[in-house]
Amino acid sequence: MKLLYFAWIRTRIGRSEEDVAPPSTVRTVGDLLDWLEQRDETYRLALANRKTVRVAVNHDYVPSDHLIEAGDEIALFPPVTGG
Repeated sequence: MKLLYFAWIRTRIGRSEEDVAPPSTVRTVGDLLDWLEQRDETYRLALANRKTVRVAVNHDYVPSDHLIEAGDEIALFPPVTGG
């Protein structure tokens, strides 16, 4: 699974992307965020306020209960506004 990080999330985590293989218990976007937070302090701090983290799976915005699969591309970014 490929993870992409944007804006201040990328800055706080310290990378723009990575490939991960979470355990089989990670089945939803929410599970993935929980698992990432447990990896280390950097992720915990970047993802601490879930209201400020948007998630897209394969280019579509999704809620935290969205099911994920090993081949998915998952992007994490702050809310964006147009103007």
